[in-house]
Amino acid sequence: MFRSFFRSKRWFFWAWVGSVLILAVTWYKVQLDVQINEWFGTFYDTVQKALGEPGSVTFGQYMAEMMTFLRIAGIYIFIAVVLDFFIKHFIFRWRTAMNDYYMAHWQAVRHIEGASQRVQEDTMRFARIMEGLGVSFMRSVMTLFAFLPLLWELSTKVTELPWIGAVSHSLVYVAILSAASGTVLLALVGFKLPGLEFENQKVEAAYRKELVYGEDHGDRASPPAVTELFGHVRRNYFRLFFHYLYFDVAKWSYLQATVLVPYIALGPTIVSGAVTLGVMQQIVRAFSRVENSFQYLVNAWTTIVELMSVYKRLRAFEANIWDYERNGGKPVPMPAE
Repeated sequence: MFRSFFRSKRWFFWAWVGSVLILAVTWYKVQLDVQINEWFGTFYDTVQKALGEPGSVTFGQYMAEMMTFLRIAGIYIFIAVVLDFFIKHFIFRWRTAMNDYYMAHWQAVRHIEGASQRVQEDTMRFARIMEGLGVSFMRSVMTLFAFLPLLWELSTKVTELPWIGAVSHSLVYVAILSAASGTVLLALVGFKLPGLEFENQKVEAAYRKELVYGEDHGDRASPPAVTELFGHVRRNYFRLFFHYLYFDVAKWSYLQATVLVPYIALGPTIVSGAVTLGVMQQIVRAFSRVENSFQYLVNAWTTIVELMSVYKRLRAFEANIWDYERNGGKPVPMPAE
């Protein structure tokens, strides 16, 4: 899954130069987001001034703030579109490297249950999941590096926390505690899901294999055999549905509750009038970015479960290739791109 791409001379440019480029452009996107966060502070202070002192802000000044946002947002949109386009090509090259590696060793793995599915479908799913998870992970880490110092500085404006009192740089600790509690909660309620997803892939593969045999052999895919195999699929899906039921209850309850966390933490500061509307918006937005970065596992847990299932299947697949190579087997050269 990894060495076929990152340890291959053929894919050096895409694997390493491409990775550096993606990291650099993602960091630039985060910096644009920081600029937008600063704009929110200026804009809402302007709105507060205009509402509190009629005539103190001209329409031209108001529209100038709009144009500032459009300039930053325009650059952000262009960078985001180009980056996503490049990432899709990057991920497909990764899938190509995996596909070529597996097909070069096809004689060693063709006998394995669901071999064709693992080469075609599992590599496709692995690439798709890595695109989503990898990009969101990089964005979370870089957002954290960019917004954590900002939230640390903005927290000096918070006078005290409810029921606790004054705490230096309090919002940083609140964000960490909020995200950590959600991560632990979902890890506890969702620990059975990876195994069930892996089992689900096994029963689906067995059902699909029987149907494929039935296309060419009249004595295969008989009604009793198909009914039994689909019964395994049905039983496993119903188990998954049940476990995802209480997992989703915990996940969505937590995510909805965290919407109020920054406002509750800012309660004493707001009622005392210690910050302006613009500063409050800056604080809430920076808090949200930091909290969401710490909540990476919370937001991605369902996808991570799917990735773990695919990883297990491909890892078992590769184990047969390694045995084949240790026994003197030679891969079949694949054509260059």
